[in-house]
Amino acid sequence: MTKKIIVIGAGPGGMAAALQLAGKGYDVDVYEKQKYIGGRNSSLEMDGFTFDLGPTFLSMVHLAEEIFEAAGKNLYDYLELKEIDDMYELIFEDENLHMTRNRDEMKRRIEEFAPGDGEGYLSFMKDTEKKMDRLTPILQSRMDRFRHYLSWRVLKAIPKLTLTKSLYDVLSSYFKDERVKLAFTFQSKYLGMSPWECPGAFSILSYMEHAHGVFHPIGGVNQLPKAMAKAFGELGGKVHLGMGVDKLLMEGRQVKGVKLESGEEVYADEVVINGDFGHAVTNLVEDGALKKYGRQKLEKKKFSCSTFMIYLGVDKKYDLPHHTILFSKDYKQYVEKITKDFSLPDDLSIYIQNASVTDPTLAPEGQSALYILAPVPSNKSGIDWDKEKGAFRDLMLKTLHERTEFKDLDKHILTERVLTPKEWEKEIFVYKGATFNLAHNLTQMMVLRPHNEFEELEHAWLVGGGTHPGSGLPTILESARITTNMIHERHGGKPADFKSDKRLGNAL
Repeated sequence: MTKKIIVIGAGPGGMAAALQLAGKGYDVDVYEKQKYIGGRNSSLEMDGFTFDLGPTFLSMVHLAEEIFEAAGKNLYDYLELKEIDDMYELIFEDENLHMTRNRDEMKRRIEEFAPGDGEGYLSFMKDTEKKMDRLTPILQSRMDRFRHYLSWRVLKAIPKLTLTKSLYDVLSSYFKDERVKLAFTFQSKYLGMSPWECPGAFSILSYMEHAHGVFHPIGGVNQLPKAMAKAFGELGGKVHLGMGVDKLLMEGRQVKGVKLESGEEVYADEVVINGDFGHAVTNLVEDGALKKYGRQKLEKKKFSCSTFMIYLGVDKKYDLPHHTILFSKDYKQYVEKITKDFSLPDDLSIYIQNASVTDPTLAPEGQSALYILAPVPSNKSGIDWDKEKGAFRDLMLKTLHERTEFKDLDKHILTERVLTPKEWEKEIFVYKGATFNLAHNLTQMMVLRPHNEFEELEHAWLVGGGTHPGSGLPTILESARITTNMIHERHGGKPADFKSDKRLGNAL
């Protein structure tokens, strides 16, 4: 008899799990509270402009390829990708640096920018390739028992993981120039963490970009979960939009299905939870049902920072890079304010996506869809965003006017939306507005992170940034592969070997 599986949430993790499970022959239904696909990886459409709500680029594209292949599908039948050759422009106080994955050219640019650091770049790439090779089996395997630390693949990887050093310390062993160190450590913001606190193992983040490139799907990164949903539908799967889950149906610790917000009860053999982890465990189960991740204990966990978002449709086309990162004058002070002091900085670091320079589908001709992000404290800060919203928005645009070529934006705005940590929590259902989920400190990684097979309940599974291996699109896809493989094995399926030395498909 075909096993019935419910997936809660149509984000990238949920859709990746649903697609793979449907490809293995399971009867799968996805229930999504919102009326759209993608969760934080969805699109925002306003007055003829299209914006990615959250993630703005793809790297490690071979992971997405393999998700589709596991379901008998071809990614490139659903998605058109363009590589961004100059991956991003970094703006420092005195000089700019354009990053590329062309290794010879990148060495030349670094050497010109910071004489003496070019060789450090080559050493970093060589050493981190070895680290990535050792770490990959961990990222692709379950890590929910302490005995897993004693497996050969983990013992072999540990010397390469630099777990006792911070990310900043690791990069300091390769580069002397502070700006170049930041160029290879700012990626800790993908985890919502400070380079001075983020474990050194995450030097793989910048390596992934420099080794595998940065890609833009035509239509935006939001097209990835939509593509997975389309392929899923072709396999007979059903996505129910605007049908939120109210509670898990439970008998003791066993999850039997879900009760929808409409009151309808739907039963299943397994339930996969893709909702934001903190929101899910504080809303989908009755108070007192969980111990390890009950409300009071969850409050004590360390969560990532949040983001202040401005989405602008403007009446001119900016012939500027697709991705730009503007560093505050004192970046360390900036990240300490948002991750330790929980206060608002006035010397801002800002990310700008100007995707219309690559993708004409996002804005009317001659116009631009601009995505502007500043990392800010999560709602643990108690900041009154109703009071601070307007002034902080103005400070962001003022900073861009003074320090970038995105001049006079206020004079060109046709449509605008601002999203603060308050909206992330209230409208997108992100716990404490922590957009990058649980932090990735050593006490919340691998075995110490919520398990893919949720340890407090039976027949309940997790995918997404709140479980192993962590947040960020590549690791979210890996979480879906780990979880679906475990479910398939539980029901008598053959274990899958996901390790691949593929880099990119021929279609690129």
